[in-house]
Amino acid sequence: MDLHDAAKLLGQARHVVVFTGAGISAESGVPTFRDALTGLWSRFDAQALATPQAFEEDPALVWGWYEWRRQLAQRVRPNHGHLAVARMAAHAPELTVLTQNVDDLHERAGSSSVTHLHGSLFAPRCATCTRAAELPDSAEEQPDDGRRVPPPHCRYCDGLIRPGVVWFGEALPQEALEAAAVAASTCDVLLTVGTSGLVYPAAEIPRLAARYGAAVIQVNPQPTPLDPVARVNLHGTAAEVLPALVSAAWSDAG
Repeated sequence: MDLHDAAKLLGQARHVVVFTGAGISAESGVPTFRDALTGLWSRFDAQALATPQAFEEDPALVWGWYEWRRQLAQRVRPNHGHLAVARMAAHAPELTVLTQNVDDLHERAGSSSVTHLHGSLFAPRCATCTRAAELPDSAEEQPDDGRRVPPPHCRYCDGLIRPGVVWFGEALPQEALEAAAVAASTCDVLLTVGTSGLVYPAAEIPRLAARYGAAVIQVNPQPTPLDPVARVNLHGTAAEVLPALVSAAWSDAG
């Protein structure tokens, strides 16, 4: 099966779920945890910075790391993969976008009502009272090599503001996880894009869709553990494959 088969499934679907991972954002220049880092960050394991323990031990180091990542995400642009996902909303009777990414590139591409399974770099909150916090002043640019930045304090309880992302060892937001499960169990087609299929519980979403009878279409340059789950495997990048898939599914999708 190939692009033609995937396009036929997509074009006939009543409810399409698009489930995206780090691969789609990497094409815009957003580094993944597996990418080599420079400057201050080259001295640390990126995964070791993404934990509650790291923030407790060195809040300025972790907040500086996430401010660097947030401003990097602000500087890059959505790619053709993100734009193709946004265009699907004009053609699929129902479209649900689920993402593991924290960069908000789907929203900037024009997608609405995106469910963020791992939170967002643009939604900080208090580490103590959990209330939402305002973003720091974007005029304070972070150097390319990174630096420690003391986190701001909560206006309500004076606790430290933390990044609004899900760290390793933390549970996914219950509301987002429940919404994802409902979407996966009721869709006709689930398109999984740029995800390794290794990070749980999010990696269970395509498998859940398949168990409920949905056709899973995978877009990824490399084989993943989701290959046997997918009805169609399209090997290529999101920016290459998704525009062609949308055009083939809906000939007027321009």
